[in-house]
This record gives sequence, structure tokens and C-alpha cells, in this order.
Amino acid sequence: MLGTRDHDRDSAGMRYVYPVVSRRAGGVSVGVNLNPNNACNWRCIYCQVPNLTRGGPPPIDLARLETELRRMLADIVDGDFMARQVPEGMRRLNDIALSGNGEPTSAEEFAEAVTLIGRVLAEFDLPGKIKLLLISNGSLMHKAYVQEGLRRMSALDGEVWFKLDRATREGIRLVNNAELEPGRVYANLKTAALLCPTWLQTCMFALDGKPPSQAEIDAYLDLLARAKAEGLPLLGVLLYGLARPSLQAEAPRLANLPEAWLADFGRRIQARSGFTVKLSP
Repeated sequence: MLGTRDHDRDSAGMRYVYPVVSRRAGGVSVGVNLNPNNACNWRCIYCQVPNLTRGGPPPIDLARLETELRRMLADIVDGDFMARQVPEGMRRLNDIALSGNGEPTSAEEFAEAVTLIGRVLAEFDLPGKIKLLLISNGSLMHKAYVQEGLRRMSALDGEVWFKLDRATREGIRLVNNAELEPGRVYANLKTAALLCPTWLQTCMFALDGKPPSQAEIDAYLDLLARAKAEGLPLLGVLLYGLARPSLQAEAPRLANLPEAWLADFGRRIQARSGFTVKLSP
């Protein structure tokens, strides 16, 4: 039986496709893992991927991906998957999510993968009934093939969930182990939002018993205020805490923040920027 604290990418015995019960989705999310080698261009300290390495994915076998997705959806839509593997109260298919064990847009076949997902969704009469999501760190939005994939997602009424955990260079280095200037992050966010409906997704947690510094909070709120002032068409902010245990070396240093802290931060986001906030403590 699947649970919200176990997002095992191998649960279905497939290379690319895996089902999870998502607390944020409130149902079943079918993941498409374009990084089956556990390689990512970032290394977030809260990441639950085992044996995470730096890098990108091997070439994607698109035919196999399509076959696996079709088989998974057949079991969910026409079979007994829900009764067999999903707890009561969560037995609804919510989305197909390009996510997995690394940054999905690092796969050069990203746009082609979006097209085949759209084709399979049409076979099961699912367009308009479930979501197509891209869960991304946003670092490759300047790439032409990624932008083409976003255009194809938009045509399928897809959404981007763009990671923004911290908004200073030092905070991004600390939390995501990535070297990015905030100006580049904002430019990538703007690209995503103008090509496809986009949510920010932000993970807030305590590190060594302390919440993010006031400087980090101010930088984050300033970025959102700028986005609002410039008319960036963001759908809002998905604000969440730690859902599953980190498998990185920093795991012992991480802890959930009180729900009241997250709720207060959500109110500050709304007050400063006017963006909708969806909270998942």
C-alpha cells in the first residue's frame, strides 16, 4: 500500500514511471522519472533521493517510457490499482508529474517526452481531467529545448512548479548546493511564467535548530514583490515543510518548522505580493 511518506521510484518495477500518493495533490500522482541514474545538477540538502550524484540523465528510451505510462494508466483507470495500492480517501488520479530523481529538464528529450505524455493522456480521455506538472529547479529555463517543452506543456494546460527555496546567492548555495545569482533565478522564473502557467514551490525548514535568517526572508519577499510589480503571471506559491526524511549528509541538521511559523510566513507572502499561497506543513 502506497503512503505519503514513501515515494519509491521503483515501486512499479518500471524504469521511468512510478505512482505515489501525494499529500499536496490529495490523491495519486503518476511520476515520470527522466533521471533514472539518480543524477541531478543540484544537490538540495533535504533531497530524499538515495545515492544522489551530480550530472544529467542517460539518453531517454521514449518508446519504453510511452509503453510504461500506458500500462500504468491502464491499471489505474481500467484496473484495480486504486483498491489494491491506495488508501481510502486518496483514490483519485490527480496528475502526471515530470519529476523523479533529478532535474527533469536536463533530459534533452524533455520536449518529446511532453508530446508523448499528451498522446497517452488523449488515449485515456484524460486531457482536462487531470493535470500535467513539471516539478523543476528552474535552472535550465534558458535552454531552447526546455522552452519548447514548456510551450508544449502550455498547449496541454500543464503547469510548472518552479523551485525557489532561497533568494540570495548564499542561501541557494547552502540549501540547493548550486551557484546561481538571484538575477539569473528571476530571469529563469520569468521565462517559465511567460511560457507556461507557473507556481513557485518553496520548502522552508529549520537548519541546526534555526529558521531561515531575516535576510533570507527579506530577499525572498523582495523577489516576489518584484514579480508582482512587473506583472509576472505567477499562479501563486506552494509553501511546504519537510515531507519525507532527507537522504543527504545534512539530514541530522534538518527539522520541520512549527506549522504556526509556516502559516505566518504564508500570510507575509500574501501581504507583500498578493500572490495566493497554498500551505502544506
